[in-house]
Amino acid sequence: MNGTFLNDLLSTLTQRYARRWLGRHDDSGQRAELLLEQCRVLLASDGEASSMAHAHRALQCYQRLDAGERLNFFRALAGGFNPDPDAVHRAYAAYSDQPDSARAQALFRACEPPRQELLRRLNLLPGYTFELVRMRADLQRLLPDHPELRPLDADFSSLFSSWFNRGFLVLRRIDWHTSASVLEKIIAYEAVHAMRGWDDLRRRLNPADRRCFAFFHPATGDEPLIFVQVALTDGLPDRIQPILDSQAAEPGAAEEADTAAFYSISNCQVGLRGISFGNFLIKQVVQELRQELPNLRHFVTLSPLPGFVDWLRQQRDDPAFPLGEADRNALAILDTPDPRSLLQAAEGLQSLLMPLAARYLLEAKGRKGQPANPVARFHLGNGARLHRLNWLGDISDNGLRQSLGLMVNYLYVLDEIEANHERFASQGEIVSSREVQRLAKQAEKRLKREPPATPA
Repeated sequence: MNGTFLNDLLSTLTQRYARRWLGRHDDSGQRAELLLEQCRVLLASDGEASSMAHAHRALQCYQRLDAGERLNFFRALAGGFNPDPDAVHRAYAAYSDQPDSARAQALFRACEPPRQELLRRLNLLPGYTFELVRMRADLQRLLPDHPELRPLDADFSSLFSSWFNRGFLVLRRIDWHTSASVLEKIIAYEAVHAMRGWDDLRRRLNPADRRCFAFFHPATGDEPLIFVQVALTDGLPDRIQPILDSQAAEPGAAEEADTAAFYSISNCQVGLRGISFGNFLIKQVVQELRQELPNLRHFVTLSPLPGFVDWLRQQRDDPAFPLGEADRNALAILDTPDPRSLLQAAEGLQSLLMPLAARYLLEAKGRKGQPANPVARFHLGNGARLHRLNWLGDISDNGLRQSLGLMVNYLYVLDEIEANHERFASQGEIVSSREVQRLAKQAEKRLKREPPATPA
């Protein structure tokens, strides 16, 4: 209790002093340099109270930077807070002469960029962990155009991997009685099936056969890190609209259900991109549901197929892809701006699209030879099986635009998860059902039916 009081008192005094200091140094032309000065002072500080004051001033100063100033600040961190080359050479020479654990530790300390220690010190005050998560979100938005900032992003990622270790995460069930501030964030952060407001949220949370779980972290308070929405169903679901539009459930529906369907998983914090939460979340939610509802036998997803339409366009427009002329012409519908017309046309394309979707999931590769589809990478990497493709599983405008309405069931067979994960991680093998394999063979036969078109 006394420690908490002293921390609060010190934090209050630090904030007041920082506000006065910033008021005297608010020249917009000098803000980035003032911030860098505070960072250097913070790194040189050896007292806890003074370090907290410097950390607060630094983050307050950062919040006042405009977009251009933040870019300059990140460039300075990435380029000017690197390890001392001479110190690294000396430590490496010492380790080469006598490779013991003490010299290995000295080499490790010499190689660590000072900016990592800077980030640790910026995290001294309560609540500042989330400020650093926001800072990395700003950095992430700059990376595509400024790859020179990637070493700085790697430092953030290294520290966050420790700070947001699974042991610190707290699983909480979200229901209609959860605080309004958290519920508002669930609406805002939903990334798979957008919610239009409180009525949509009530349909997701209130029925007895619905569940929602989220991971939180003590350092981020009521800010969810990731959440999953679950529908308890009789059999594996193949369409999302009945789940999203459900108003109520029959009494005892949850107890009678044999399937838990994960139909939406949303990462909430851009600044934590690349920090893995989803695999831990699914595994823990499965444990929670099995304990609550022993009758559950199947754990499955009802997942979107983002990127499928883009992949189809690429193959259609590639003369080397062995697509018959009639099929190539049929895929002209992909260029329509009206998703409803996609729905009308898609009904006549099932025999073409289902096999091609199986081929896309099993064979299309992205970086590092992994599946091009991000949802597939996630679930297959977690040990799920590619189980079933569902025709017109999502007929919303977004579902039609990104996948012509197709959805996917990834099945988590509890006794197979570890083996599936190992086969995928070590060999790149995708474990799939006979049904999916049959569709892929249909695609192979169809693509061999006509020779590829040759450019004029």
